[in-house]
Amino acid sequence: MPVAVERPATMTPLKSHLLDGQHLQDSPNSELPKPRKRKQARAQKAETQEPEPSAGTSRVPESKPWSWRSLTDVTASRVPPFFTKDGKYFFSAVGSSVKIYSVATGQVVSTLDATNPRGTGAAVTSAMLSPHNPYQIITGSANGCIRIWDFLDAALLQTVRITRPILNLTAHESLKDYVFVAVAQPSRRLTSKAHLPKAEHNVVVMRVSLKPTSASAGLSAQTPSDMITVGKTRSTTGLALSPSGAWLVATGGHKAYVCPTANIEAGFTKFVSPEALTCLAFHPSEEYFATGDSQGVVRIWYCLNEAATVKTTCVEKTAQTTTLHWHAHAVSSLAFTANGAYLLSGGEESVLVIWQLHTGEKEFVPRVGSPITHIAVSNTGTEEEYLLGLADASFAFVRAATLKVSKTIARVKLDPAISYDRPSASTSVPLAVHPPTSTFILPSSHPSSLQTFSPSSSRLLHELEVSPSNKISRRDDKPLEPSRVESAAVSEDGRWMVTVDSRAADDTFRGEVYLKFWSWESASGSWTLNTRIDRPHGAQHVTSLAFTPGMQSKDTLFLVSTGGDGQIKTWRIRSVRTKSGETDDFWVVRSNYSFRSEIPRHVSWSMDGSVLCVSFGSHVTLFDPIANSLHQVLTSPQCKEVSSAFFIGHSSRYLAVVGTRDVLLWDLVLQTIHWQYRSPTIIERTFPHPREEVFAVFERGIPTGPGELVTQVVILSPSSPAPVRTHTIPFHLRNVVSHASLNALSSSPTSFTLVGITTSWSFVIFGDDVRLPDEEGSHANEIVEDAGARPRTLFQDIFGKSALAELTTSAALPARGAEVAQPWRGKEVAGIFDAPAYLMPPLESVFDALTDGFLSLRPAQESQNVDEDEQEREDADIDMYTDGDRAPVVVGTMIDRVVTPQEMDAFVELFVQHALKAPSPHVAPHPHMNGFHKPNGTSKHSDSHGPAATPPPKPSRLNGSTPKPVVQVASATRTSEEKASPAVAAGKKRKKSLD
Repeated sequence: MPVAVERPATMTPLKSHLLDGQHLQDSPNSELPKPRKRKQARAQKAETQEPEPSAGTSRVPESKPWSWRSLTDVTASRVPPFFTKDGKYFFSAVGSSVKIYSVATGQVVSTLDATNPRGTGAAVTSAMLSPHNPYQIITGSANGCIRIWDFLDAALLQTVRITRPILNLTAHESLKDYVFVAVAQPSRRLTSKAHLPKAEHNVVVMRVSLKPTSASAGLSAQTPSDMITVGKTRSTTGLALSPSGAWLVATGGHKAYVCPTANIEAGFTKFVSPEALTCLAFHPSEEYFATGDSQGVVRIWYCLNEAATVKTTCVEKTAQTTTLHWHAHAVSSLAFTANGAYLLSGGEESVLVIWQLHTGEKEFVPRVGSPITHIAVSNTGTEEEYLLGLADASFAFVRAATLKVSKTIARVKLDPAISYDRPSASTSVPLAVHPPTSTFILPSSHPSSLQTFSPSSSRLLHELEVSPSNKISRRDDKPLEPSRVESAAVSEDGRWMVTVDSRAADDTFRGEVYLKFWSWESASGSWTLNTRIDRPHGAQHVTSLAFTPGMQSKDTLFLVSTGGDGQIKTWRIRSVRTKSGETDDFWVVRSNYSFRSEIPRHVSWSMDGSVLCVSFGSHVTLFDPIANSLHQVLTSPQCKEVSSAFFIGHSSRYLAVVGTRDVLLWDLVLQTIHWQYRSPTIIERTFPHPREEVFAVFERGIPTGPGELVTQVVILSPSSPAPVRTHTIPFHLRNVVSHASLNALSSSPTSFTLVGITTSWSFVIFGDDVRLPDEEGSHANEIVEDAGARPRTLFQDIFGKSALAELTTSAALPARGAEVAQPWRGKEVAGIFDAPAYLMPPLESVFDALTDGFLSLRPAQESQNVDEDEQEREDADIDMYTDGDRAPVVVGTMIDRVVTPQEMDAFVELFVQHALKAPSPHVAPHPHMNGFHKPNGTSKHSDSHGPAATPPPKPSRLNGSTPKPVVQVASATRTSEEKASPAVAAGKKRKKSLD
């Protein structure tokens, strides 16, 4: 193997060091050193034996785990969400934690986490609002722990441990200090064929006391003082108590299990269903319940009475039921409205169905975005709202008044197949970075869409439907194959994005492949389709895409695509001028070439964009993208199957060629193999550092336990095949990208900060320095009531925001502790006007209370002082009026401008014509004149005894200024005519004049 060679101090462009390539096509190994026969035999022997580390590969003795953080939930919540009493917050259990969302903002405000000090915790399998205290919730976990939380103070109050995993949990206010749980009980039975034991999980329903034993009263995990077994069932899909608390119902398999809570020792009475039951919901006030089954039938059961629950030996009972059927697939969730008049159902069809129970009529809310897994109803007193938990880990709110989706809460949408325990059909995973906005583009919940996620704000910005498709789930039992986005790439300046979507052919459909170019609209912050290329590589799939690196102009920006047809195509922008004079840009093919009829697997660019590297089987070719000429062909017996090749560092002197278990580092200047690294396991991928001359090799790690996924990351540099360092991450990856803004936060220039999608479809960030701001509400936080954070009501939608909104206060939740009666005042209940008119009480019943609240009586002492001040002002006015020789008194602020005599005369004439003229005692109707009328139909400038009066002159604007309307001016001297005027004698007292 060649020894390492020092790099020259000065470097010329990479393209000048490469050969023309005319003779290399005939003799591809002419420039490679010829190994001796002994070394060649040793290499061939190593290929046939078990892989071992090469002599030149010295591993770091210890692998340090890389820090990582998941940007998505592991899966959609398996626990139905539920609201607080006032409807301001709702709870969602994911993994080992319970997240508290604000309904008004849609953000997580607190997280109740039950992980242990080692950072692990059992999954929360059930949760509910405590029926005894509206500020507490009760959760059940897979490790058999029942926990009681105070969610306002974010405090764990009590932990009760039982020995079996909890599947379902329910409680009722009439059964104080007791909860009913369904726990798993593993059993073993013999199979009918091989008589071998087969594991099967039955379920035992138990009543558990929340009071601990005396021995465990002071411990962190307490033991219940009383546990009574109610009965055995199949794996439960629902467990609930009736509104009165008199009946306990569990569903599992094809049966509904009913037991009276007053006689638990009697056990369950079984009622048979023709299909497997999938969900359960109780009527809010009546003693009957509804179930959904695997065939889409909703069934209402009327069997909660003493006669129906009388047990009969060896007889399976059937109950009186009512059936409602619309769903084509299994019903996932059911919920009654607060008044019990409607039943809500949802499932795989992504349609919410609203059933009117008395008539059987139904209404629909279609296309909610993803299959419905859970339904919750919120009734805040003003308007009812439905919360839909979707299979892609998002939430949708539906307003009962409009039956439309009013708001969605989503972070990163997951593939719904994960929530249904089915393997995802996606084979390739698109993942790209948009540099201008520092966002990531990744696959959405539907295979034909992409979503944009911002790591700085931890929010989903928008969703792009790359291929419009009908998002129905499946036809009968066979899933429909939709169009899938296979890959995506974004130019470095962020102006262009290219996607490839395809749909496989079947017996009735011809396969299709589309190459689409999207332009970035910075004003709207969205992508617009610019060019669509049908079948860019024939009927074959596109294997690789790559834009020219760097900030390129329209003339120098290229896209290279390789396909299964063996072609390498270069695409460029063409500009044409339209008739309106505008320039229209679109993409066209620029060149097309191939190499020895082989299928290209991977394409990459040098850092300066002067050399194009394409991997073909056992060959690596270097092309000139401008001249479309072949420069050089690289091949080596040490790496017979090349999966990819990357340029290393800004100079691009070194080329890392990656095989199944080998990495060869070529020195393109010296045209030799610099060194070889051999992995003990399969190499999954290789990722070069965006700035420095180092790269990361992802190897399939050796797990230490069953079901464990481990990936070992080896960091290599061109100086030596010995790893610089090694790290481990507890997952396998489907795709990995990096971004300059993330690596800029690293403390070391050679550190990595990467973002990837795991095999379980989690979106993770990992590396040496993972520095992201803590998400809001990611920890247990105390919840502070915000009276202003209220959802909009129907009244506000119609008439706008109320002017009294700032005066309203929240009074939905009762005060903790002793309840104190508060007086009813108008200001506290001003929000009553936000309710619909048909829900408001009669106005005469609340008028006095509202008036007393808004208007308060003036105190007696204050009223007396006001009367004295008024008397003093009256005396002063009288003195000023009788003393005619006294100079005018100025009250208030001095006027800056000087009032002219002309302006005074205009005001005097105005007052003489209007204010100081006595009205005529006899006024008769007069015909219309000039379109001016009095309110009673009398002409404005005439009366019945003479001709119309001359209109008074309008005040003129003198000296370019406008008189201020607040200025009142009166003459200091009064004539006898003015004093004798009836208007003055009958009018009010004169006020002080202004000069």
